[in-house]
Amino acid sequence: MAKGTVKLVNAVFYAHHGVMQEEHRIGGRYEVDVIIDLDLERAATTDSLEHTVDYELVYRLVKDIVTRNHFYLIEKLAYLIAEEVRKTYPQVDNIEVAVRKPNPPVGGTADHAEARIRLP
Repeated sequence: MAKGTVKLVNAVFYAHHGVMQEEHRIGGRYEVDVIIDLDLERAATTDSLEHTVDYELVYRLVKDIVTRNHFYLIEKLAYLIAEEVRKTYPQVDNIEVAVRKPNPPVGGTADHAEARIRLP
């Protein structure tokens, strides 16, 4: 068994999420990381995409969830992304999803707000 990780790092989307009404109206930039732990031995030995996680499909799943929905919390986005990837790829051992909102409305300067979810 060859445990490994497949990552999709800093996928960027424009969407409408947030607690403030203005965030829903104007929208903003959202950044997503998806970190997937799984056995990569068959993929490595066969050189076949069917034995791993297709990060192009993961990107499309993330894009669909981020851009088609309007939520108050980035925690909800992170959880739904993790759940959808886990349903699509039952061979996943663990998944971690981070959703970032650059320049969040916090009444001061902050690089980003981030919610991170880990599921077995």
